Amino acid sequence: MSRAIDIAAPNAVTSSAINPASLWAGRILGGLVILFLVMDSVIKLVPLQVVAETTAQLGWPTDDVTLRLLGVILLACTLLYAYPRTSVLGALLLTAYLGGAVATHARIGSPLFTHTLFGVYVGLAAWGSLWLRNPHLRRLLIPGL
Repeated sequence: MSRAIDIAAPNAVTSSAINPASLWAGRILGGLVILFLVMDSVIKLVPLQVVAETTAQLGWPTDDVTLRLLGVILLACTLLYAYPRTSVLGALLLTAYLGGAVATHARIGSPLFTHTLFGVYVGLAAWGSLWLRNPHLRRLLIPGL
């Protein structure tokens, strides 16, 4: 028989199942990811002139509708990530969004470690945060852990 693991209910685990230091490190890391992504989405919603200029350099349309749409998509994914019950779904959607950013920077030949891979760094931080604070996710990814 297979047993289901509810990865969306991290609060259902007893406090002894997770190290408090790991839990707090995950919360802090996740909080930093959320703050950065909320800031990034808000500057697209305004939209600021510097955002339009940077977007043009990346080869994307710079009209207000496109910028706001990108901001709304990013904010929605970030809110899903911030809410514990939907954090894994949010992380999956953020991974897709950040993958588009990586592809955009790779397409125009941006510097590898500072620009192109920045989305990978943010994605690793997001998933690392979930790994640190969600033992269900750990057991799902590494059975027997």
